[in-house]
Amino acid sequence: MSGYHLTEGLFLYPTPSGAYYAVSSNEMDKPRQFIRQMLSQPATKALTFENLQELTGLEDPEKCMEMLHHCQKLGWVQGLKQALNYPSEQLDKILPDMLSAITENGKVLLADMEGFYLASHGFPHEVAEELSALSAEIATVHARRSGVLMNNLGQTSQAWAIVDVFGNSQMGFWPLFIGKNRFVLIISGIPHFNQPEFVSLIWALAIRYATKAS
Repeated sequence: MSGYHLTEGLFLYPTPSGAYYAVSSNEMDKPRQFIRQMLSQPATKALTFENLQELTGLEDPEKCMEMLHHCQKLGWVQGLKQALNYPSEQLDKILPDMLSAITENGKVLLADMEGFYLASHGFPHEVAEELSALSAEIATVHARRSGVLMNNLGQTSQAWAIVDVFGNSQMGFWPLFIGKNRFVLIISGIPHFNQPEFVSLIWALAIRYATKAS
C-alpha cells in the first residue's frame, strides 16, 4: 500500500471537530459515516486494517487508508494510546457535567426535537423551558427556508445565533443529528466544542439513540 502505514498500539477515536462534523448534518458522506461508526462502538477500536474495513465500510485496504488519511489531515480522527469505553452512566447523571465543560460561562442546555430539555446547566428552569421551545421553532423556520439558505446563499450550517452589535454570539443554537433524533445544544456565549467532554457527550448520545434506531 503505497505511502501509508498504520502505527501499532493505537485506538481510533474522533477528535472534537470530528465528532461535531459527524452530527452537524444528516447529509451523509463517507467521512461522516466513518466517524459515526466509531461513535456507535461500545469501546474504541484498535487501529488495524480489519477494523478500518469494518468502520469505513470499504473492503479495499488502500481506500481504507486513504479515508483514514483524509480524516486525519482534516483533524477529525486521532489515535489514543489506551482504549476507552463509552460513558455508560445514566444520562441524567452525566449530562450536566459534560455540558458545563463546553461553555465559557457555564450556561448551556440540551433540548430534543420536541422542544423539551434533557439537561441544563446554569439556566433557571423557566428559562431552560423557554429556550428549548424556541429551539424547536427555529428548527421549523430553518427547515422552511433551507432551500434559500443552501441553494441561493451557500449557507450549509444549520446553527443559529443571537448576536451582539459586533456579531459575537450571545446565545447559540447548535443542532446535533443523531440517528433519527435532532437535538439542540443551546449555549450562552462562546461554545467550547474543542473539549474532550464534547466527544464524550456525542458518544453517549449516539450509543443511546443512534444504535437503537438502526
